[in-house]
Amino acid sequence: MKHQTKIEDAAATPASAARQGFSPLFVALTVLFCICLIVSNLMEIKTVPLGPLTLTAGVIVFPISYIINDCIVEIYGFRKARLVIWLGFAAALFVSLMLQLAIWLPGTPEWTAQKDMENIFGAVPRILAASFAAFFCGSMVNAYVMSRMKIKSQGRGFSVRAIVSTLFGEGVDSAIFFPVAFAGTFGWELIVKLMITQVVLKTAYEILVLPVTLWVVRRLRVIEKTDPEQDRGISYAWWRLSDV
Repeated sequence: MKHQTKIEDAAATPASAARQGFSPLFVALTVLFCICLIVSNLMEIKTVPLGPLTLTAGVIVFPISYIINDCIVEIYGFRKARLVIWLGFAAALFVSLMLQLAIWLPGTPEWTAQKDMENIFGAVPRILAASFAAFFCGSMVNAYVMSRMKIKSQGRGFSVRAIVSTLFGEGVDSAIFFPVAFAGTFGWELIVKLMITQVVLKTAYEILVLPVTLWVVRRLRVIEKTDPEQDRGISYAWWRLSDV
């Protein structure tokens, strides 16, 4: 009986309850994260002017994935954020591979847009590799910094943590993507300029929408009632998908 009581008490704790399943809101955020990542990759094909700067259209959507990442770490903890990042990576990779397969498949005589499809979706393998590596590493760093700062601050100062984690995450993302994708094609001065521009603009984007992010986090806290200490003592190993 004593053994049974201990088991029931453990199951009643917030941390244990949080690990028993996934709430509808968590699932919705996960789906939105994957959609934003896929859409941003598809939008990357178009360049848009911003004053003297030239950006990709994906800049509009991609930072949203970092905002969602921050919300998930804050409410559900690093372990679930790690799972979401892996799912986003897998979803984006699947879409990319399916598009390459569609390009490779022979078309019917009525199909006249093969060249257009190749130009739009036929990404160079080097660019794809740079993009996926940058996303994965940047997102993991963002989640790690957010989680560690949350523990150290005992859950206070979400706004500062969100901005600082984005700076680290976007910094790693840009530091991987631009050198891998464009070394030998662009000069290093231009590559460094692109890296700095991307980090500054994406972080500014997060600061701009911070009031919305704060509102979402407050609502999630009220609804989900998750354990604020769920990250204390966990493993930050990026491969431990079973630990959720």
